[in-house]
Amino acid sequence: MPALPTSLAAVLHGPKDLRLEPRLLWAPEPGQCQVEVKATGLCGSDLHYYIAGRNGDFAIRSPLVLGHESSGVITALGGGVATQYPHLRVGMRVAIECGIPCRSLNSDGSCRTGKDACKHCSNSRYNLCKNLRFCSSAKTFPHRDGMLQQKINHEAWCLHPIPDTLSYSQAALAEPLSVLLHASRRAGICPPSSYPSLASTSLSSSLSPSSSNMSLAAGKKILVFGVGAIGLIACALARELGAERVCAVDINNDRLAFAAREGFTHGDGTGTYCLPLPSKSNSPEAYSSNPKEPENIRRAKENAANALSIFDEPDGFDIIFECTGAEGCVLMSVFCATLGARIALIGMGNPLVSSFPISAAATREVDLIGSFRYADTYNEAVELLSGSNLPKTTCKSSHLNGAQDSEKAGFSQKLAKLVTHRYPLSQAKEAFELLARGKDERGGMVLKVVIEA
Repeated sequence: MPALPTSLAAVLHGPKDLRLEPRLLWAPEPGQCQVEVKATGLCGSDLHYYIAGRNGDFAIRSPLVLGHESSGVITALGGGVATQYPHLRVGMRVAIECGIPCRSLNSDGSCRTGKDACKHCSNSRYNLCKNLRFCSSAKTFPHRDGMLQQKINHEAWCLHPIPDTLSYSQAALAEPLSVLLHASRRAGICPPSSYPSLASTSLSSSLSPSSSNMSLAAGKKILVFGVGAIGLIACALARELGAERVCAVDINNDRLAFAAREGFTHGDGTGTYCLPLPSKSNSPEAYSSNPKEPENIRRAKENAANALSIFDEPDGFDIIFECTGAEGCVLMSVFCATLGARIALIGMGNPLVSSFPISAAATREVDLIGSFRYADTYNEAVELLSGSNLPKTTCKSSHLNGAQDSEKAGFSQKLAKLVTHRYPLSQAKEAFELLARGKDERGGMVLKVVIEA
């Protein structure tokens, strides 16, 4: 009897304990495809798992294959796929969506009805499905392995065809771009999805023909905290959606300089702010006139005032994307927000904030918006990465630096610059160590590290 084929996988057993191991490769089940993984981007959550064995509240409880920003090529079809998903075929290049909800289906494939139906899957919010399993996440147990392996079996409906003009590494960016498409919808600056995959009715049908040509981001001033890969995508998408101005805050001058130079932000020298590290001084001058005010709140106010001065935006920003999860940035975002602003919480950082300016947020009607993963975003992400436009606005806004738009790379070319380093699967551990350092051996900046076949 012939031996079963195997697939090499990078398996995390504990903090910094990443091992290359063979895994048995079974035939795809009904409704699944077998996919040869061609590219997988490493993200902040992968790094948290690698360094600490956990990401926020989610700790690994058994060996786990990381990686969820992936693309590949279909090598086999499971039973029923050719009939149910006729657009998929062997040899097709695809982007891989890694969140697998219940879809409001029973184990036999029949639809749930009434009180048994999953309200989140039924309303195109399947990212909130209680039974969702996300590849490479320790949120649920048993864990479902991620994409740092040669071949995987995956649900067919989660595979999204990509054009031949889009490289596998670029297609892997559909996942982080999806995070920002979802957050932008939550923040009210991006239209609803044109591709609802689970809902019974199209969300986009609520848009009239005239309103679909209007930019929801027009006139909006947007601030992004953190210009790692996710933050840079937030900047790029906000500009693509037609925001009036996009600015950014970080602690890394090199990344801020990259953001300004490559057109992710607006304003030469005035669209970025480098956040100083907390002072170790305990001098009386370091404290506010209010002795009851916590030090972290005082510092957040001070940093916000300095940033708004540099940006020349005394009234603050309309939309804020908080992509760091760091307590200081979360607090600072409240004081950088204008009246009636929205703050989208994207970064997964400290699970607790020691004190929060709830009164400042409430009296100024600042909305704190949670944003977790994504739903119905992948096809539009692929379109954007392929050079297509969102159904947004008939023209770009003529804001600061607007005259320079034509001199900058297009959206998809701009995002392609985020991939700074590539490694084979056999060097996955070295790739994680590079991502942790943040600079390569030549002192070059590390943004997005991709594992390629």
